[in-house]
Amino acid sequence: MDEPMEPLPSKQKIISLTSDSNESEGTDIYNPSLELYHPINHAYWRAEGVTPYLALARTFQVIEETKGRLKMIDILSNFFCSVMMVSPEDLVPCVYLSINQLAPAYEGLELGVAETTLMKAICKATGRNLAHIKSQTQLIGDLGIVAEQSRVSQRMMFRPKPLNVRAVFAKLKEIANISGQSKITLVYDIFVACRLSEARFFIRSLIGKLRIGIAEQSLLTALAIALVKKLHINDCKRIDKVAEIYKDEIAETTLILKTTFCQCPNYDIIIPAILKYDIEELQERCPMHPGMPLRPMLAQPTKGVHEVLERFSGMHITCEWKYDGERAQIHLNEQGEISIFSRNSENNTPKYPDLIARSKPILKTEVKSYILDSEIVAWDIERKQILPFQILSTRKRKNVDIDDIKVQVCVYIFDLLYINGKSLVTQPLSERRKILFEHFQEVEGEWKFATALNTNDMDEVQQFLEESIKGNCEGLMVKTLDEEATYEIAKRSRNWLKLKKDYLSNVGDSLDLVVIGGYKGKGRRTGIYGGFLLACYDTDNEEYQTICKIGTGFTDEDLRQHSEFFSTNKLSEAKSYFRYDSSLEPDDWFEPCQVWEVKCADLSLSPIHRAGIGIVDAERGISLRFPRFIRIRDDKSPENATDANQVAHMYSSQDVVKNNQKSSNSMDLESDFY
Repeated sequence: MDEPMEPLPSKQKIISLTSDSNESEGTDIYNPSLELYHPINHAYWRAEGVTPYLALARTFQVIEETKGRLKMIDILSNFFCSVMMVSPEDLVPCVYLSINQLAPAYEGLELGVAETTLMKAICKATGRNLAHIKSQTQLIGDLGIVAEQSRVSQRMMFRPKPLNVRAVFAKLKEIANISGQSKITLVYDIFVACRLSEARFFIRSLIGKLRIGIAEQSLLTALAIALVKKLHINDCKRIDKVAEIYKDEIAETTLILKTTFCQCPNYDIIIPAILKYDIEELQERCPMHPGMPLRPMLAQPTKGVHEVLERFSGMHITCEWKYDGERAQIHLNEQGEISIFSRNSENNTPKYPDLIARSKPILKTEVKSYILDSEIVAWDIERKQILPFQILSTRKRKNVDIDDIKVQVCVYIFDLLYINGKSLVTQPLSERRKILFEHFQEVEGEWKFATALNTNDMDEVQQFLEESIKGNCEGLMVKTLDEEATYEIAKRSRNWLKLKKDYLSNVGDSLDLVVIGGYKGKGRRTGIYGGFLLACYDTDNEEYQTICKIGTGFTDEDLRQHSEFFSTNKLSEAKSYFRYDSSLEPDDWFEPCQVWEVKCADLSLSPIHRAGIGIVDAERGISLRFPRFIRIRDDKSPENATDANQVAHMYSSQDVVKNNQKSSNSMDLESDFY
């Protein structure tokens, strides 16, 4: 039996309704999935010019109930188009709320509301018993659904003013910036005004798991489609045909938007620009600048020196030692402030106060601003040598005091992307490197240039690879110097090849895979997960494709920790963007939230796994044989996991596959000859 509801603060008036059924204005007439959706006529809030939070929540609800990726994007684009045309000031908060962010990712602004705190706020607002809320959450697996059900069944006497997107977004920012009891009060103030699915998505936003399957790339595509719809809404007789008729324009707009976001990942800058200027001006209006991280250029894995020779035949190349550390983008802005960002655009500045304190000696000339690409490694001061990554990972991440630092680091600089107000990403590597050496210098044991060798001699490459291994490195990065040598932001380019020390193994590289399911253990693994279902990420379709089940490489402590972590990230069912065979269904599905580094014996075609399906084989995907867990990749988000095209490339690069292809081609030639 529920406990009686606590008295509300005097400023809150209590409502009386038998249920929320009378609160449904907007939801009955608003459906962003309509085939003939009109961004103005179907925007029921056009008279007020302020976007109701209920319209956004309704959009999320429809997306969550939709299976197809393209349809999900189209629904979001319909809503965005309405906001652009009816209440454009709300587009920035709508965009951030759609990916569950409050600010650019690099600013690190997080809500940080504990589930127990939210449960208490729900109890306070609805009169429910805390034990009841906890048991329902455990049963359903989604506090957002529990909150919605609790709110719908609540009887009140006085209706609060309807929520709007701008106000909710402002309150969420306020919640993120305070702590203690004040946080519960603010959550409560919004929650009591929630109607229908607003409660579900408000609580999910606070937890940090929106669960609608819209990733950054989908959101940018939806924005691009909305822009084109807005431009041509009066040109097209059938509104549902805009995306079809103007598909080339949509593709071009999407490319411009995604490219701009890679160099300027800030919607507070991009959204006003797309509303005010032509899309062709966007990159000029939203330039890269220090203090705002770029998405880093990445390398393709390769299996051996022979593959480097095949790819770079006739080109000038350089080889750099590949350091076993943490990728770091180091920025100096015009105000003299230094920022350090991870490969995942996370702001790591507080983690490295020692680097900031000793940054001036690296400058040979007067430099007012720069962006360096580098690798930070753990450093043994006495022996003057690189230490393993495991040592670096023990270093504190927050509230680091220089006097308390035990793990010393050295920075290896390998690229210069920006200097004194000028972007260098369109310059070839040879020119970027020349400018780097003109303005920067090494400082023993603190700042170094990546050890490099310019050569086209494959024997020298082989020897240099062996030297890198002796120097405690992972192998080599092989790059073009002049041809096809620009810095390709956010791309895994074949102009950078990764040649690792274990290249002689059949696979040649580890894979970074996303955990999407767990299998309950037996025997001594009873009570915890004994195996897991892993997936690669298909960037083209924005879906997770299964690639293997894994149960080896774990200590008992690993399994215990994994089980604790994933028990708080369970889903009631598979996401619409999980691609899998029913025979692989795990005991529990997980929110895609953690990346693991995995090694395997080789890759093979599979009738049940879906990784890279359609790339190498029309009906079969690719799977890993004898996969083994190596470590958690905290520096990678699920969307940055090994993608389907990489998996296909790794499969096709195996000697046994190449030899089979050669044999097949020879037989075809013989048959043609005869």
